[in-house]
Amino acid sequence: MNAGRFTLTVDEFLAEKNVLFYLEDAVNQLLQHKEEYIQFGIVRYFAEYFRSVKSGSHILFREFDYVKATAHNRASFIHIFWRCFRQIGKNGDLLATMEYSSLLQLLCPDFPVEMVQKAARIVLMEDAMDCPMCFADFLYAFQIQFYFEEFLDSIAVIYQDLLSGKSPNTVIVPTSTSLEMHPQLATDDIAAQDGVDSSLFCSCIEALCERYKHEHPAKYAIKEILQHSKCMSFYGFLMALAKHEGISHNIGSLPKKGDLLFDPLMDQELEKLISQLTISPASNSSSSGPGQKEPLRKASPRKSLQHRKRIEIESDGSTEETDSSEN
Repeated sequence: MNAGRFTLTVDEFLAEKNVLFYLEDAVNQLLQHKEEYIQFGIVRYFAEYFRSVKSGSHILFREFDYVKATAHNRASFIHIFWRCFRQIGKNGDLLATMEYSSLLQLLCPDFPVEMVQKAARIVLMEDAMDCPMCFADFLYAFQIQFYFEEFLDSIAVIYQDLLSGKSPNTVIVPTSTSLEMHPQLATDDIAAQDGVDSSLFCSCIEALCERYKHEHPAKYAIKEILQHSKCMSFYGFLMALAKHEGISHNIGSLPKKGDLLFDPLMDQELEKLISQLTISPASNSSSSGPGQKEPLRKASPRKSLQHRKRIEIESDGSTEETDSSEN
């Protein structure tokens, strides 16, 4: 048996892991901030840069083009977003589309509102776009929309072709040119339709997966979704993708929905911090003591988001410190 068939060449490994992309970015960052990093030490700088890439923290406060540049970056951003704002879901708060957009822009200042609106439409479908959404519903829809953006755009083209009456044999796998010719896809026109034949839709998507260069959901998961109904709407399909645990597991950014709000290590750190704050001389005001713990937990995402930015990120994803600082 040829062992070479099961190993990657150096060039293939570098391409698969986007090593050259990260190396180029590291050099560019070094040149832009050389006075700071030269004092830090060049060797140590590169070590820290790639350590942050491995941990996923490298995408914090970077421009959107960088955040979406690789699958690892996208998965890291989704994971960081969950860690930073998990408490919103734990508190049971419902946020509107623009409020989620504000949270995302705390992590990536130029994160486009359009991406957030697309994710919200998966959740809301026919409802008004200003309806509030729970954190979990939005998070899993956002994961699918952001991680598989190019694939979903191509699916929208296929779906529109099938709606127009084209047979599977004449449906062409979308290219960048064909996507530019459909600027209004995946909007109200698609949402208003009842759906297309699931088997035809599935065969077209499988053909797309065979030649697709970007990330796409596993074909087995797509088959599982489409085999349970004769007719499938576009947003019904996207919602099913968002809810599919196998797809989420393959991305690797989020836990199962049942464990989404469960993070004992983080909770322990928060408990320690709250305990320190309640016994601190600085917090020994007219209303300090153990009885204040519960009110400290009730954070509101509608408070000044810019004021909370630094505190939330430095605490690795908590909104609880914000409330402490306000007391």
